[in-house]
Amino acid sequence: MPFRLAATRRSRRPRDPVSASDRQAWRRLAACAAAAALLQLDGTIVTVALPSLGRALHVSGSATSTVLATYFVAFAVLLLPGGILADRLGSRRVALIGLGVFAIGALAGALAPGFGLLLGARVVQGAGAGLVSPAALAGAVSGFGPERRGAALGAWGASAGVANLVGPLLGGGLTVAFGWRAVWWVLLPLAIAAAAGIRGCLPRATRAPSSAPSTGPLNSIVAIAAVIAGLTFAVMIGCFFVAEQFLQRRAGESALGAGAVLMLVALVAGAVSSPAGRLADQRGERPPMVVGFLIAAAGLGVLGIPSLSLGSVWALIPALAVGGGLGLLFAPTSRVALNAVTAGAHGRASAVLSVGRLAGAGVGAGLAGLALSFGVDAARTHEALMLAALVCCIVGAPTAARLSPPVRPLASVTSE
Repeated sequence: MPFRLAATRRSRRPRDPVSASDRQAWRRLAACAAAAALLQLDGTIVTVALPSLGRALHVSGSATSTVLATYFVAFAVLLLPGGILADRLGSRRVALIGLGVFAIGALAGALAPGFGLLLGARVVQGAGAGLVSPAALAGAVSGFGPERRGAALGAWGASAGVANLVGPLLGGGLTVAFGWRAVWWVLLPLAIAAAAGIRGCLPRATRAPSSAPSTGPLNSIVAIAAVIAGLTFAVMIGCFFVAEQFLQRRAGESALGAGAVLMLVALVAGAVSSPAGRLADQRGERPPMVVGFLIAAAGLGVLGIPSLSLGSVWALIPALAVGGGLGLLFAPTSRVALNAVTAGAHGRASAVLSVGRLAGAGVGAGLAGLALSFGVDAARTHEALMLAALVCCIVGAPTAARLSPPVRPLASVTSE
């Protein structure tokens, strides 16, 4: 009888609180990653609908690019205010507000009778995205300690990569089947679903207690991380643009063929992101970041060799190396920045990183356009890729090597 009583008591013990806490942290991460993936999806799903949109609204092809530009400009402008609000009001509240604004913009875009009103709707969508982005990243890591954020951020990066790949396929299918407005209509239920996930998985209080010390987001580590994030996106966007233009205009590839090649590179980058995060947890951020820049530099350097035919199958090997190298940078960059500040500054630090990425993407696209402004040929493409290799080797790797470990007491302040 005593043995039975003891067994009964043991069977009634609550489940392991650590396991329950882990499950809650991963659910929180999944909900926030889904919200952030929606923002990435918007940037790619709309792109393939632009030709159809231009014909329907009688707008020139060059003018339709402003549909993307207005979204990203509003996105960038609202990032820092969004980060400040996330730190003050909590990630959950700001993310829900931002998703509500985003949904209103999507509905307005789907119903817009003219191009001017459509651009206004895109501004509203971008403003909502600017609020959601820093709040979602801060909320995603709020359930993980500093020593485990790399693995979480690796999963975060992989989800963003999947969203970028799904966007063109979904947008193309919807546009062909139902017209360009279907692209905006589908964003509305997706925003509602993302809001439901945030509301159900993210606790009301996801910021540091008011008694916790607060460290500003603009310390040297966050600044260096923002520079690295900018370099990463400048190289990635610039090289993708150059490669896509060359493959279509000179190598005889169709838009689908060029997109398939770049999709493989993006897949490798996404696949490497999660292991890179775990490696950063185990060995620190510097090793994967320095190695990532050097691998990307090696791949770009091979592609920059004039005798290599960029349209050949052999060129795919160094291109995949570029994707792998860049993939090593995503999670460690975010990890080192977030671990360098208190949880009460995660929203602002996330915003600073996002500003760096958007600025880098703009610079990369601008430089690529300048490089090809005098014509798209093999010589200029090789030169542009070799220049990107030098940037990774001479600027990227030494900058990553300057990073020092964050101060542990600051990083250990959690939001729970």
